[in-house]
Amino acid sequence: MVHDKRVKDVVSGWLTVFDDGSVDRTWTGPPQVKFMAEPVPPHDDFIDGVAVKDVVAGENSGSRFRIYLPERNDSSVDKLPVILHFHGGGFCISQADWFMYYAVYTRLARVANAIIVSVFLPLAPEHRLPAACDTGFAGLLWLRDISRNQGHEPWLNEYADFNRVFLIGDSSGGNIVHQVAARAGEEDLSPMRLAGAIPIHPGFMRSQRSKSELEQEQTPFLTLDMVDKFMELALPIGSTKDHPITCPMGEAAPAVEELKLPPYLYCLAERDLIKDTEMEFYEALKKGEKDVELLINNGVGHSFYLNKIAVDMDPVTGSATEKLFEAIAEFINKH
Repeated sequence: MVHDKRVKDVVSGWLTVFDDGSVDRTWTGPPQVKFMAEPVPPHDDFIDGVAVKDVVAGENSGSRFRIYLPERNDSSVDKLPVILHFHGGGFCISQADWFMYYAVYTRLARVANAIIVSVFLPLAPEHRLPAACDTGFAGLLWLRDISRNQGHEPWLNEYADFNRVFLIGDSSGGNIVHQVAARAGEEDLSPMRLAGAIPIHPGFMRSQRSKSELEQEQTPFLTLDMVDKFMELALPIGSTKDHPITCPMGEAAPAVEELKLPPYLYCLAERDLIKDTEMEFYEALKKGEKDVELLINNGVGHSFYLNKIAVDMDPVTGSATEKLFEAIAEFINKH
């Protein structure tokens, strides 16, 4: 007997879950923005000053990375800082090669004059948390292996300054930044040095709705429907949003003051739905006497800089994006 699949859940145009457990991530929202979720092929030649390639780390690990290399002046002898990137998508959608990330991280590679290594993360619900965090941490250990000459990737071997490695992540990728940074504090990374971490609009929340969740305007990049359903699909079965990965300032999480963390550049948006709980974690970092700088972009919402249309067409979004990139570049340059 043939069983017809039935739709179990749909999440804001991004994802459809069927009753047999299968998932369809075909974009079903407005067709004019579909291009932002299309993959961009790698290119070894420099386009707008950046070359891009995809690599697999080792025959057995299966870990995949997209590497952005900024074009260098032939007379330059300085090696470049490395930024390890974790993409967003509520742990359930998106890929490291999507246009929205390509547009942002080719630009950041130029502005910060840094190599960016973006991790292809496993997605929920097929791979529930902590799978994405484990893969992110494995990416950091891969960089450590290369710094120890125990791995080989020509662009990194030749150009990377492993004394200046940074973590960066968008939205749920910001959660991964903190998880990886905390785990790195318990690991011998030498001769590599984790110089800093940059969570951007991290998906920190609680089970109870915050004031900002109830009052802020929803956007295509973050709705209450996405917050609720993505977390239901991503967190371990039986867990709530008070889980340590989504609520690192909560009672179930390790005490922030006891963590060994690198310097943080903590980036928020004034109109983010989850701004209140994001700020709660910032206050926990301050109370724990951690080295943290706070950047708040005014007049914009969650992951605003990933919206290429708004970046190009809206002066407020364009200006905020430029300010964000300048702050990241300054943070990297001084660490």
